[in-house]
Amino acid sequence: MSEEIAVHPVAWPPAPIKTARLVLRESEARDRAPLIDLAASPEVGTYVGGARPRDELERAMPEVPGQRFGFFVVELDGATIGMITLDRRDPERKGHIRPEGGEPELGYMFLPQAWGHGYATEACAAALDWFTDAHPGEPVVLSTQTANEASMRVAAKLGFTEVERFEDYGAEQWLGVWSAGTPSD
Repeated sequence: MSEEIAVHPVAWPPAPIKTARLVLRESEARDRAPLIDLAASPEVGTYVGGARPRDELERAMPEVPGQRFGFFVVELDGATIGMITLDRRDPERKGHIRPEGGEPELGYMFLPQAWGHGYATEACAAALDWFTDAHPGEPVVLSTQTANEASMRVAAKLGFTEVERFEDYGAEQWLGVWSAGTPSD
């Protein structure tokens, strides 16, 4: 088991999580190419610091990427369309709900062809449900650029509420919090 996000240990990886249309699961070797496509995509990189060079990703990405606690591959009809992460927010970063930082933070990225179909909301809701079962009472934060209208809509649909806005990475950032019992559909 790698670094834990929780107060108490949780078995990782969990069994695959199935939604109406998607499967959230541990990554496998077959996910390497789509995850390189994800990180190299200029569209995906728009609000996360830009696309990474494909040749750099080919050299650096392990054969089985994302083999760590809190990393889910999102699959639609057997094809990898994105990823979700649940990591501790770095205490050195701006934006926290606790003075010491380190809150669980939801992150997600999807391939452009998967945008606009509700997959991010569906997958993130399933990940939050899993998190709530594994870590009862632990709030989760989400940070996104306010200019990322699609991500702002996903946060609202999931029930994240604004905590603060701040300037970082040369743009206005939005920090929201979600707690168990918050509607996520």
